[in-house]
Amino acid sequence: MLSSPLHRLIWRPIAETMGLVETIIVVFGVIAIAYAAAYFKLLDERVGDGLSDFVFVIAAPLLLFRTMVTADFHGAAPWSLWIAYFTGVIIAWAASDITIKTVFGRDNRAGVVAGVSGAFSNLVFLGMPLMLGVFGQDGFSILSLIVAVHMPIMMAASITLHEFAMRRDGVFKGETHWALVIRSFVSSLLRNPFVLGILAGWIWRLTGLRMPEMADSLIQLLGSVAGPVALFAMGMGLRKFGISGNIAAALVTSAIKLFVMPAVVLGVAWLIELPPFTAKIAVVAAALPAGVNSYLIATRFGTGQALASNSMVMATALSALTLAFWIAVATHVFG
Repeated sequence: MLSSPLHRLIWRPIAETMGLVETIIVVFGVIAIAYAAAYFKLLDERVGDGLSDFVFVIAAPLLLFRTMVTADFHGAAPWSLWIAYFTGVIIAWAASDITIKTVFGRDNRAGVVAGVSGAFSNLVFLGMPLMLGVFGQDGFSILSLIVAVHMPIMMAASITLHEFAMRRDGVFKGETHWALVIRSFVSSLLRNPFVLGILAGWIWRLTGLRMPEMADSLIQLLGSVAGPVALFAMGMGLRKFGISGNIAAALVTSAIKLFVMPAVVLGVAWLIELPPFTAKIAVVAAALPAGVNSYLIATRFGTGQALASNSMVMATALSALTLAFWIAVATHVFG
């Protein structure tokens, strides 16, 4: 019979690896089933749209609200976490932007879309259920610290860079009224359910009031379905977006998103000595593929829609393998 230390040395890593593989299979299995349901027309695509709306407007904001109210963030080192994560964002964005313009000869506006596709992680629809499945509620709590600032920063960067790109491309030659741009950005941000859920959670937390038990049970019930419903909605959405043209460019941005960005975050997290568990969450969050936001931004800008759609679909499919790789690497490096 194996001794206890030898048992931990041999069998515990195997059990953890099998648990990780099982979780990833389940997560992407739900996405695959939803994709098949849409492909064989077992469900109308409007069902996927409705499920996305439910997650976006109701379930995910409530889950984020409750997390902000109840989570223990001690040791999460938010500033160090944000430095590590957004260093990866900046480098991946710049690499995608430069590559799409120099190698593929696209204009500056397409460069912005490529930057978004190479740096905007799908933290909610895929990140939430994955973190809950692999790292539990503690992992999700740390992910929420990234989510809290991710959307505002990424949207502000997208809008600002697009304004400059339009000028460089000669599309817009008039005077930019930055007050109107800022007002529009803040207005749209304050209407975003994720932002409202996070802000409401922090406000409640600052009051020090205890959440009524009945309200907490209701919020927990609705928020608990956010993960599986988000995965199903995502699977149906992938079928709707599909792949068309710009394959090579999309593969490049997908590679940057899935390999360059998490590698940079891992390196920075190690250099600044981010707490091990927090570092693992940062690396896995960076390794997530781009989500639908990259396509929505491309649609709003009126350019690069095919590039964004292809990058999202390809990166999501490939991430079934690359996420397991980065979780294993992060666990080996940070313990």
